[in-house]
Amino acid sequence: MGCCGRAQISDFDMLTTIGRGAFGEVRLVRKRDTGTIYAMKKLRKVDMVKKDQVAHVRAERDVLTQSRHDRVVKLYFSFQDAGYLYLIMEYLPGGDIMTLLMRRDVLTESETRFYIAETVLALESVHALNYVHRDIKPDNIIIDHSGHVKLSDFGLCRSFQPAYLTPTQEEQVRDGGEGQAGGGGGAPAAEVAAQSTSEKQLSWRRSKREKIFSTVGTPDYIAPEVLMKQGYSKEVDWWSLGVIMYECLVGYAPFYAEDTVNTCKKIVNWRRHLVFPAEPRVSAEAQSLIMQLVCDPSSRLDIAGIKAHPFFHGVAWDDLMHRCWEPCWVPDLKDALDTSNFDDFP
Repeated sequence: MGCCGRAQISDFDMLTTIGRGAFGEVRLVRKRDTGTIYAMKKLRKVDMVKKDQVAHVRAERDVLTQSRHDRVVKLYFSFQDAGYLYLIMEYLPGGDIMTLLMRRDVLTESETRFYIAETVLALESVHALNYVHRDIKPDNIIIDHSGHVKLSDFGLCRSFQPAYLTPTQEEQVRDGGEGQAGGGGGAPAAEVAAQSTSEKQLSWRRSKREKIFSTVGTPDYIAPEVLMKQGYSKEVDWWSLGVIMYECLVGYAPFYAEDTVNTCKKIVNWRRHLVFPAEPRVSAEAQSLIMQLVCDPSSRLDIAGIKAHPFFHGVAWDDLMHRCWEPCWVPDLKDALDTSNFDDFP
């Protein structure tokens, strides 16, 4: 891997850990000569080679290097040593949308419109570079110091040119999760179906909290064509965005089950399981957009259809890109080292 700038690990002071994943961690660091604060993604080479993820990491570096969009996290340096690869990125101190949802349970439609619209712009820019993100979830939508969001974690992105992608078995569930669409029992899913909305929200928050400290990801946002080993392209990102929109408005993901296998089953049988509760009430416009994203890939809205949808009536897309739309929440930060919007990692 080449470098986006000349640097080495000794140029940085290691500070707080703010994230952890299957191949390493994300830490707050300070560059010694300038005092500038960054987020450092540190990835273990041996693990990436064992799980055949080297190409994905190269793709992550490539897309971050090529992107100049306001809504995509910026990469400043990349380098390596004998044991690790390092990506030095801008630090976004507002935390992620997952943490915001855990604090709030649900967002208003106005708040949801703002965050989804900015993520639409980020995805539009990634797709314009001929990449599909493939891991759109609330954890990867980060809030900056001014309250705007940026897309991060491109560790599963791939180019979708010249042909549709065909997933390998290891790619069916994020980070090697054990669930497949065809196995397992049905009891946990039945229990979840019988729960009230408030019980589902509580159970969902509990499962999300447990996953914060786990290196095994979740299939909740994966499109069915990926699970079913079909060819796919950038439409899978729009499915994931529809699932996130549902979660923002309802308080839990639409295909949530107590275990991975049953979540995958629900996704594959999405027509039966995509239902809206009576409370909290979701407007007809919001339901319409979700159902035109969480649907068959051939029917899924493209970028033009998304922007023109009635749910986004009045949204000035050019103003969004130039930060002229007032954010719904601005983080209250003590200083440049404030990590209060991230979980504490032991």
